This record gives sequence, structure tokens and C-alpha cells, in this order.
Amino acid sequence: MLLPYLAALASALLMWAAFPPLDIGPLAFVAPIPLFWALRRVERGFEAVTIGFLWGTVFFGVLLYWISILGFIAWVPLVLLMAGYYAIYGFVVWLFRLWPAWRWWLIAIGAWVGIEFVRARFPFGGFPWGNIGYAASGVQPLLGSVQWIGPVGWTALAVAFSAAGALFIESREHWRRIVDTGVVIILLGIVGGLFPPRADGEAMRVAIVQGGSPCPMVHCQNENQRIFESHLALTETIPDDSVDLVVWAENSTGTPYDPETNDSVRAAIIEQAGRLDAYFLVSGTRIVPPDEFLNVNMFYSPEGVKIGEYAKEHPVPFGEYVPLRSLLGFIPQLDQVPRDMIRGTEPVTFPMTQGQLGSVISFEGAFTRNIRAIAHAGSQLMVVATNESSYGESSASDQLIDMTRVNAAAVGQDLVHAAITGSSTYITAGGLVGDKTGLYTEEVLYGDVAMRGAGPTLFTRFPNWMLLLAIAGMAAALFWPGEGGLEEVVGRHRDG
Repeated sequence: MLLPYLAALASALLMWAAFPPLDIGPLAFVAPIPLFWALRRVERGFEAVTIGFLWGTVFFGVLLYWISILGFIAWVPLVLLMAGYYAIYGFVVWLFRLWPAWRWWLIAIGAWVGIEFVRARFPFGGFPWGNIGYAASGVQPLLGSVQWIGPVGWTALAVAFSAAGALFIESREHWRRIVDTGVVIILLGIVGGLFPPRADGEAMRVAIVQGGSPCPMVHCQNENQRIFESHLALTETIPDDSVDLVVWAENSTGTPYDPETNDSVRAAIIEQAGRLDAYFLVSGTRIVPPDEFLNVNMFYSPEGVKIGEYAKEHPVPFGEYVPLRSLLGFIPQLDQVPRDMIRGTEPVTFPMTQGQLGSVISFEGAFTRNIRAIAHAGSQLMVVATNESSYGESSASDQLIDMTRVNAAAVGQDLVHAAITGSSTYITAGGLVGDKTGLYTEEVLYGDVAMRGAGPTLFTRFPNWMLLLAIAGMAAALFWPGEGGLEEVVGRHRDG
């Protein structure tokens, strides 16, 4: 019977449409319904596994197609890995389909939240692209409530609504579950809209210098020198005493044009800091002999004093380091990553006159836990320094911005999103995205931000409470005594 497979295909495409480039966030609340409908109608476990795998392959294959620009050797294994998670999920949802509706509903929610938690951490640090909470909470005014329940809370609510919708399609007797979930979503939207997170501290004027790359998507002669000189030239166009902070994005400097090891580069940055009477955050790489490197954000005072640096803690697997390099040496494409990144060991905040500045680098901006760790360490304003030049005219940049805006709202801080080749933008503590630069343009983008004067958000203090609630609900459904319990299912499948 093809209908369940077609339903899974439709579900995957609807979920893809909830993310950039289409970015129709409300679809996240209904896209899983056809998937649940399909999994509740097939008769064999193998069919459920196949449906889950099909859903994951189509959804992640289309969502992450921009990775194929780096080569199918990068895109295909990642898509298959992500699909494998939803093959497991499909089997779990199918296995308990005959249980009482309330039990199955809680299991469907808890298992999805659990799958997202695991795949954002394993393997090699995980990959959170495609987490439903990013699309669901990206809808205004729902963003305002991320400060309390986090992206994981919106994953749980979106799945709860969809699973309830699938039950309602089966029988109108299940109307209460979908209505109750809808009421919770509406109430959170109202309260989040009325009381969004705000950066209520001292205001600042910021300049993002998007210096571009002379050879995006490839490497070329004197690349680091030309990138540095482009950033410096654009910085020289900023009027005297007009900004409080200047941000150069990821890879704006690099060996041998690294301010830590090159006196002339350092002198040029210090000169501009003094002329503008502004703090400088400069993001770059530094070779560490014999075969490693650092990816760091360096921070300078208006007086030209280096206040400190943050070393990236979460490298991109197969991009900034090669896991299991000794075992995978037979793959020639891995020669494109000749050095492994040295990981930073802790979150860092930089003191300014206005407050504490926190920063993460590129890939880390997609991970709520990385942003939250910096906020928990005391930041009041956040910078994401990224590159994105490898992915061409794709949706990669917009997908990262969509995730960083949700993470900004979760910690309730204004966020400066600086990209070397675009898009760069400013994001408010409530998740509103300001003007963007174009892809591959060279320009200075000015914006006004403020420090967060209030204390940490609920999510910053207790980031896992919604996760634990969803898992507890699943555990209750599994082990609650009575009809349709775990013992009955185990016995049925053992006998059958």
C-alpha cells in the first residue's frame, strides 16, 4: 500500500517548507500529522522503519542540500545518519500504536524530543539543523516565550499538536487533546507577545565589517592577506567616534596575518580602535605547529589593550577536524582538512564599560547549549562570528540566522550576527531580525543593540526542564499500571 509512504513524503516536504528558504514556520505544527497517520496504519515494523527512514531522508536531504556543495561525500552520510534516527523513531511510534491514545501521545512526544536531544550531541558533538522547535518558535509572537521553555519546549508542543491531530483524524473522540494543546500554544503566544525578552541595559552602536573573501568556496593565493586588507579598508571608512564596538567576522584574520603573531596587523587594529574610540572583536584562525590550529575571537579595548580571547569549543567535524583520522585516511577528500582544531575549554565573556560581551563562533551559534553556556557565564550581549563562504548562494546563511534568533530569544539577549561573506544582521533579544547584508557583498552594517540588564532567563537558569518533563511523560506512559501497559506489549510481540 503506497498511501502511507506518500503521506510520509508529504510530511517531510511540509516540514522542509517550515524552514528557510521558504520559512513558513506555522507548518511545523501540522507537518508531522501525515507521518503519524502513516505510522499508525502500517501493519509491520519493517514498514514503520522504512517510513521513518523515508521521512528523514527526504526532509534532511532537501533541507541540507547546500552541504552537497562541499561534495556528496559530505552530504550523503549526514543525511543517512539523520534519517537513521527517524527510522528508529518510526518503529517506536508504530510499536505502541495500539496502546490507549493518551499513552501513545505521550510516547510520541517524549521520543521525538529525546531523538532531537541525542542527535544534537551524537555523534561528533551532534547536528541540530531541522529541530522542530527552531521553526515552531520562530513564529511571532511565539518567540517571546522561548525565554521560558526554550526551543525544546516548542518541539514538544509542535509534536503534541500534530500527534493529537493524527488521533483526531482517526476519531472525533480525541478532540480534547488537540484543543487543549492548541490553547496552551495560544496562551504562550499571548504571554510571549505581551512580555517578550528585552535588552534593557545600556545601549551601544555597533559596526559589522563584512569584508568578504577574494575567492569564496575555494582557496587562493594570499587569501588571508587580502581578507585582512579588505576588512581594514572598510573599517577605515567608519567615521571617527561613531561606534562603540566593531566586529570582524570569522576568518577575517589568519596566519600569517594574525594580530597575535604579526606586529603590523596588531598595530593596524590598535590604531583603528584608538581612532574610533571603540572596542574591537576580531575573529580569526592561528596555526599551531606542527599540525593544529586555533579558531578564536580576540577582543581589544579602545586603548588598544588585548582584553582576552575566546577559543572555539565546538569544531565542525570533517570541516575543522577529522574524527577517527587514522581509520579514515583512505578517503582522499579528507586531505582538504590537513589540520585539526584545538578546542577551547570554557565559555568566556569580555568586560566592557557597558557590560559583559559574550561570543561564539559559527557552527556553535546553532547549538542552544553553546549560547546558553555563554549567557550562564555572565554575558549580557552576544556575538556570533561566522563565515558561510563555502556554501554559495544557498539557504545556509538564513538557516543559521533562524537558529541564532531563537537562541537569542532563549537567553534574552541582543545578538550581533557577523558573517564574512553574508548575511550579517542584528537580532533583538525578542528574536526580531533587522536589516541584512547581501551574500558576497563587502560593506559595513551599522546597528543599535543594548546590554541585558535583567537577570538570566528561566531557560538560561534551567535549560532542560521541558526536556525532562517530556521524558517523564513518556516514562509515565510506558510504566503506568493498567490496560495497554508495557508488559502487555512485550508479551504480545513475544508471542506473535
